[in-house]
Amino acid sequence: MLKIRLQRVGRKHDPSYRIILADVKQGPKSGKSIENLGSYDARKDVKQVKGERIKYWIDHGAQVSDTVHNILVSEKVVEGKKINVLPKKTPIKKEVNTTLKEEKSTTEEIKNDKEKVNIADKDVIEETEETQNEEEKV
Repeated sequence: MLKIRLQRVGRKHDPSYRIILADVKQGPKSGKSIENLGSYDARKDVKQVKGERIKYWIDHGAQVSDTVHNILVSEKVVEGKKINVLPKKTPIKKEVNTTLKEEKSTTEEIKNDKEKVNIADKDVIEETEETQNEEEKV
């Protein structure tokens, strides 16, 4: 089975990758790739992709790794959503923002509910004060 994945090249502390087509049985460091399909410089965030060749190989049954899929989505070669490649404990940043917005909305709802309760309490307190005043007069 063929797979489109990243192969690390470059020096220490300077990550840059090739996007290659390789057989699954061959490891990424073996150097036995079928075709070079692009590159990705992680430090400069520069992506060069041969979109037509990648589409050709995907049509012919090549599987895409999750990270390469995310690169292809960001370069608009493939349509779809990005895949979470972070560890399960680390959420995607966009989801964190939406959860914070949800928390803010729930806290606002709680405040509104407290205000409603306070208004209702004031009415009850006023009624009890009135009844106490009436009882004192009698």
